[in-house]
Amino acid sequence: MSSPTPITKTDFNFTGQTSAYHGKVRDMYGIGDDLLVAVVSDRISAFDVVMPRGIPYKGQVLNGVASKFLDAVSDIVPTWKIATPDPSVTIGHRADPIRIEMVIRGYLTGHAWRTYKKGLRELCGAELPEGMKEHDKFPTPIITPATKAEEGHDEDISPADIVARGIVSQDLYDELDRVTRALFQRGTEIAAEQGLILVDTKYEFGLKDGELMLIDEIHTPDSSRYFYADGYQERQDAGEPQKQLSKEFVREWLMDHDFMGLEGQTVPHMDDDFLNLVTTRYVELYDKVTGTTFSGDASNKPLERIEKAVEEWLAKRQ
Repeated sequence: MSSPTPITKTDFNFTGQTSAYHGKVRDMYGIGDDLLVAVVSDRISAFDVVMPRGIPYKGQVLNGVASKFLDAVSDIVPTWKIATPDPSVTIGHRADPIRIEMVIRGYLTGHAWRTYKKGLRELCGAELPEGMKEHDKFPTPIITPATKAEEGHDEDISPADIVARGIVSQDLYDELDRVTRALFQRGTEIAAEQGLILVDTKYEFGLKDGELMLIDEIHTPDSSRYFYADGYQERQDAGEPQKQLSKEFVREWLMDHDFMGLEGQTVPHMDDDFLNLVTTRYVELYDKVTGTTFSGDASNKPLERIEKAVEEWLAKRQ
């Protein structure tokens, strides 16, 4: 598979455009007062820091996985997706974002494990049982919300603090909890059909006309972690690392190179071989999670391709 030119920066001015927001990975363009065009770049972030180089095909993988899963959960909660006119683009409804991420964890992995290893037995108000080891399954999935920071690091927050700070009401938080668990259950079932375990993930929500709506990506390698189900228990019993599909290996590579996003640390150089490895991992996850084969667009002029596709879609909608 030949590599396209990575999309690391966009600066579109679509017909009817009213706003532009450049996130860590997605660039969001408002059209009128009711539409959003999400251009999923090839940027990669870790420890809340955007890496200097883009990952070929990464945006297409994220957009493709998210599109399939948004369709697969639309019976649980309304989603923002309307169309995907380009491999790197989703167009959808504009909603007022709720400024928290609903993080749900089925296993003691990643941030939860790092917290547990320090001796702490509570995370965001959720109890962490004694006697667990890394990658053990929780008796019941736990929800560990995080504030959605405009800049810098997202911060852990408990449900009680979310309500106390007036971010959402108790009734709305209860609905967020219910929907988050239902989405995770659906994602778990779909993953199991593909021989995978959905370990943890995050969901973002908004309100449109007072109704809860699922926004942003869902069940992608940027927002989720997967284990291979085959051999999971044997690896746990033997104390061996789990075979996983996620971008955790990027975080581990950065930590091995003395980078965790802390003040004074310098992002290590990612050479072409490492970038190609990351691409391979993302494509592997797409194939495995969706049960279909990834066929990306290898364009060396992806911005022109995107602009054409979006403008054609907008013209048809008028």
